[in-house]
Amino acid sequence: MRTYDNPVIGGFHPDPSVCRVGEDYYLVCSSFEYFPGVPLFHSRDLVHWRQLGNVLDRAGQLDLPADTPASAGIYAPTLRHHDGRFYLITTEVGGKGNFIVTADRPEGPWSDPVLVDVPGIDPDLAWDEDGNCWCAVAGVKAARIDPTTGKVLEGPLPIWSGTGLQHPEAPHLYRVGDWWYLLLAEGGTAHGHSVSIARARSPRGPFEPAPANPILSHRSTDLPIQSTGHADLVTAPDGTWWMVLLGTRPRGWFPGFHVLGRETFLTPVEWVDGWPRVGPVQEQHPAPAAWHTFELPPVRDDFDAPTLAVSWISPRSRPDDSWSLTRRPGWLTLDGRTGPAFLGRRQQHPDCRASVRIDPGSGRAGLSVRMDEAHHYDIEVAGGVTSVVAQIGPVRQRIASRPVPPGPVTLAVDIAATGAGGRGPDTLTFSVEGPEGAVELAELDGRYLSTQVAGGFTGRVIGMYATESEAAFDWFDYQPQ
Repeated sequence: MRTYDNPVIGGFHPDPSVCRVGEDYYLVCSSFEYFPGVPLFHSRDLVHWRQLGNVLDRAGQLDLPADTPASAGIYAPTLRHHDGRFYLITTEVGGKGNFIVTADRPEGPWSDPVLVDVPGIDPDLAWDEDGNCWCAVAGVKAARIDPTTGKVLEGPLPIWSGTGLQHPEAPHLYRVGDWWYLLLAEGGTAHGHSVSIARARSPRGPFEPAPANPILSHRSTDLPIQSTGHADLVTAPDGTWWMVLLGTRPRGWFPGFHVLGRETFLTPVEWVDGWPRVGPVQEQHPAPAAWHTFELPPVRDDFDAPTLAVSWISPRSRPDDSWSLTRRPGWLTLDGRTGPAFLGRRQQHPDCRASVRIDPGSGRAGLSVRMDEAHHYDIEVAGGVTSVVAQIGPVRQRIASRPVPPGPVTLAVDIAATGAGGRGPDTLTFSVEGPEGAVELAELDGRYLSTQVAGGFTGRVIGMYATESEAAFDWFDYQPQ
């Protein structure tokens, strides 16, 4: 029997929302303080996903202020397809609130935002048999809206607040047969996370809860996948049902540390007596009937393409004058003269290696493993010296340094599970290649770059940065180990 491995999209890809159009599936995730926002993926089998782009890919759609806090920004999008058009609704927390963007094709271009006059986060869209559009938000309330203008036509109406656990959120409305089902997350997005469901004859309610709620939770278990919740349902062409959801993979000593953020998992769903039944989310499951692998882009970027790969992200914004692929052909140039410039990609594997070939210029530039501004490990070159620097909260410490000759230099970080007796989830080993080969500079405990220490809703991002001047990068290589 063919099986698939969870997570189906590893690394910081939380709050998944999925829709199917014919035999094609499309999925989006939260992006929080990163630009471009809302990564969008395509699959033919729910297992193999390829990123097509980012929904919010220009400043007219997403322009986060420079003082946007870590884990603010874009929360919990919902993706739907209706009458031949794609709709995405999401929340800019601390900014414009809820808004809708639309597109004829998932690759875009996506429209400018239409503000929706419904307060709350985790907005959902659903259409009833009369063509009315309903928007549900965490809380849980629903309003009938005009999706072209964002105007509220009815409500918001309180519909169902869950089973009594904290933080009823991530509502999704579905019409299945004669019933409307309302799927919720409850218990918070940490270890108490769960999925519950209720049903009614109308989106207005009244909703009756499922007798077996929560229909999914890994709380108080020793399963390797934890914090399961914030789910969305989809049906395959063969009539089978599936759930995408977020989860985490803690490692290390009590209380356990997860460093990749909340990831996207897939699990099968059965319908029994009019209710969905979901078993524990396993590291391996029997695969869907369809099986369609993609030729994925290389994990090494030589910066020879005319545009940046869609997987590159930057905190809050990416001004056009902060980077270039043409200033030095075949190299990525980052310009940090007016402020730090950073370009990174999500760490998607617990064990991996990232390396970069850098010509640092006259400022400081290097390779960073980042949770947020206050939690990151860097290996950098400045003034002919390579240094490993750790920023943990308010404490910034140079751990090790070594002179390097002028010109380009290769920097690397190896990330691997901590061995027996270690308390952290992993160890980060930083090295520089000199005339005598690779030289190890420092080993650092990975627990300080974890959600349990840094807080927030994101995960590690590994990338290149430049401050005080320009720096050029010949290539960036990321390899799972």
